[in-house]
Amino acid sequence: MISLAGKAALVTGGSRGIGAATVKLFAEAGADVVFNFHGHREAATQVELEARKHGTRIESLKANLGRMAEAKKLVSHAVRCLGRLDIVVVNAGIWNAEDAPIEALGERDWDEMIRVNLKSAYGVTHYAAAQMIAQKSGRIIVVSSTAGQRGEAFHSHYAASKGAAISFVKSVATELAQYRILVNCVAPGWVDTDMSRPGLAKKVGAKFACAIPLGRVGTPAEIAGPILFLASDLATFVTGEVLNVNGGAVLCG
Repeated sequence: MISLAGKAALVTGGSRGIGAATVKLFAEAGADVVFNFHGHREAATQVELEARKHGTRIESLKANLGRMAEAKKLVSHAVRCLGRLDIVVVNAGIWNAEDAPIEALGERDWDEMIRVNLKSAYGVTHYAAAQMIAQKSGRIIVVSSTAGQRGEAFHSHYAASKGAAISFVKSVATELAQYRILVNCVAPGWVDTDMSRPGLAKKVGAKFACAIPLGRVGTPAEIAGPILFLASDLATFVTGEVLNVNGGAVLCG
């Protein structure tokens, strides 16, 4: 088992899906973790209870990370609770199962997607980087998507936000390398989460799964594992990288 004993971690969007799986796996690996939630307090409480079984410190905080003041509040809270900040997982995001053809895609929907998915990544990274620069060490792992690599028809606003996240990671990785801060990206394909389940239900079941070489969609735990790897001492010479975790659905890299 990879050990994160003594490490202080912040996970955004930690109440459900990939974020919740990451909080639990980090706790199992020995890390103290602060995570945020936005609209799912009961789910966040359940994650706290499960993660605390491993004996580490687990705290949650409600925060709307599309607002800079809230991003600052979350990072400051994590540093105050944990004393330092070794690992940040930028995971919070949204996706809508309803098709949004470009000619019908409204400005409000576009702005919300960019604010929640991209501005939040900027805000959390902005404040976390200052702390990590002072420490002269750290890991930042951004969760993107295969949509950011190949695009996603009828979801151009989502694909744009995730593609920008990949470019953001590559840029910031180069900037922060001098401070021994490693910045990487995990790009999942279809994963069985609350967010994606309505979209998966619209697909053609087994026929859709067969289009993925491994023959199925992923689980949140299968994304949390690669995130743990990038946060660990096994990845000390990896930065600016995009780790594809998609069952072979998109072969790039």
